[in-house]
Amino acid sequence: MNRTYKNLIKQSKTKVNYRMDRTLENLKNAFAGESQANRRYLVFAQKAEEEGHPQIAKLFRAAAEAETVHAMNHVRIMGEVKTTIDNLNAAIGGETFEFKEMYPGYIKTAKDEKNTQAAWSFNMANQVEQIHAGLFTKANQILKTGKEPPKAEYYVCSVCGNTVENEPPEKCPICGNPKSKFFKVT
Repeated sequence: MNRTYKNLIKQSKTKVNYRMDRTLENLKNAFAGESQANRRYLVFAQKAEEEGHPQIAKLFRAAAEAETVHAMNHVRIMGEVKTTIDNLNAAIGGETFEFKEMYPGYIKTAKDEKNTQAAWSFNMANQVEQIHAGLFTKANQILKTGKEPPKAEYYVCSVCGNTVENEPPEKCPICGNPKSKFFKVT
């Protein structure tokens, strides 16, 4: 890690006073853009693999990793990475907002516009965000007692994103797909 980067991270940990609102807004926008590019490139990599272009897929994955580095730099400099309990609270707040406020509105709009695919996608995400909020809340409550959460394996449904502890169900309760559609998070 170079000296300049270390100094920037050190400054962000000491809660730099952002008097330059445009710079903070630019950091937020850059973080969003880099994060979106990462996910987009991973989807592009999957498509390249499906079409028999392994080298192009590898290139997309490499670019996705670079975008992750950029996004992580931006979020750290914004001072958004705090203690694990603070980070869990932020995650709970974000997930709760998504399933209580954001996705219900998106679902309604998609249904009003008769876009069944978007409504399906929003509905799946909405249900899973509630699960994520619950998992984060459970971990947060345990951590606040001074204990570590018990060891668990996590599995994610590759169709809807359902996230479960220890053992995937025979059939996903959200999208109905079989256990084989779950992958273990390593």
